[in-house]
Amino acid sequence: MPPGLLLLGVLAYFALLFHVAHRASRRAGAAGFYVGGRSSPWPVVAFGMVGTSLSGVTFISVPGSVAASGFTYLQVTLGYLVGYVVIAYVLLPAYHRLGLASIYEFLGARLGPVAQRLGSAYFVLSRTVGATARLYLVVQVLHTLILGPLGLPFAVGAAVVLAMILLYTVEGGVKALVWTDTLQTAGMLTGLVVCTVLLWQPGTLAQLDAAGLSRVWVGDPLSRDFSVKAVLAGVFITIAMTGLDQEMMQKSLSVARLRDAQKNLLLLAGLLLLVITAFLLLGGLLTLFARQHGLEVRGDALFPAVVMQHLPAWVQAVFVLALVSALLPSADGALTALTASTCLDLLQVGTEDTRTRRRVHVGFAVLFLALVLGFKALDSASMIYLILKLAGYTYGPLLGLFAFALFTPRRVSAAALVGVCLAAPLLCAVLDFGQPWGGYQIGLELLLLNGLLTWCGLWLVARRNVAS
Repeated sequence: MPPGLLLLGVLAYFALLFHVAHRASRRAGAAGFYVGGRSSPWPVVAFGMVGTSLSGVTFISVPGSVAASGFTYLQVTLGYLVGYVVIAYVLLPAYHRLGLASIYEFLGARLGPVAQRLGSAYFVLSRTVGATARLYLVVQVLHTLILGPLGLPFAVGAAVVLAMILLYTVEGGVKALVWTDTLQTAGMLTGLVVCTVLLWQPGTLAQLDAAGLSRVWVGDPLSRDFSVKAVLAGVFITIAMTGLDQEMMQKSLSVARLRDAQKNLLLLAGLLLLVITAFLLLGGLLTLFARQHGLEVRGDALFPAVVMQHLPAWVQAVFVLALVSALLPSADGALTALTASTCLDLLQVGTEDTRTRRRVHVGFAVLFLALVLGFKALDSASMIYLILKLAGYTYGPLLGLFAFALFTPRRVSAAALVGVCLAAPLLCAVLDFGQPWGGYQIGLELLLLNGLLTWCGLWLVARRNVAS
């Protein structure tokens, strides 16, 4: 399909998003921006959070990883289920009981303002890096398919995408995102279903098994993908990257009743298992197709190459719109959550300070643009593992902080708290890169190790008086 027509389709899709956001966020106000007025329907929130949880990285990288890793990513996904149960019945009740707009206010109430700011700072670092890595991946694909052939530089495409996201998030915030994320998730899943149906052939499952692509479990304890540690990593990745993440939890906090918010998370867990399984199946189909047709592509390039070079024009249009749908929930949600956490936790301005909120929102959009251009130099073959690796370093201290605040009735001085939360990821880096384990390789369990070191450090330096 000509790039010009694809570009018109993308612009029309953005116009639809803006219309939906505008209608949803009329008279939103501060409560609408930060917590959606606490009136969001929980089934809509759950469906929309599928797109936020998966993003463009899942859309591109998970199918592209099957050639090298088979279905082993499903091990991590099974751990997600346990993680969502913990969030629903341990973390969410604490957040709802305090009526929080930012989840890091919980750290402030328990451990003081330094803990609140430190938790927010780790979130800002984690989400900024993760969201821009995801944004880069999809803008790169859009540039290859549409903008490059039209003679537009990569930087122009990234700037236009971010400007469009700003248009529908700067006022509506969470109130708008609840509905735009639902539309975007539907678009992403449409692309998944269409491409899977077209590539499916009789005997496909047998072919996947014969090619060694359907492997799920890894029995080697020394492997990075060993099943036990992969499932455990999935549990704690979910707790940290969802339950301790302002972007993910702000939508659950927008649901009025705790019971409905819990149902939202449990439904989300089941949907994610089904959708990621479907993406892995699609990755197997794409890998078989590439081998049968002699295509020398792999990793993140596989899905776009097969669709744009070998499938009908109308499928190409569906793919591009699905790709845009996969991109936007992680980028627009990150902008809103980063704005909220910066204003409420770091700057600690009032929720009604609209002027500061808008300036922070635009400032993060500019930062996103700068980092996307920086990520272009890295261009990892499979960005999902890079993002999860970075999360191990940045979400680990959050995991330890929240565990200490929830389960340890002790106080920690501000200086000791900062010292421990900086030392734990540095020690993890030494252990990770040194690998002094007689052949054992640290994988995604790095997050758990980081969180454990943080908790142990806080426990050792904590004052023994019990908090009132």
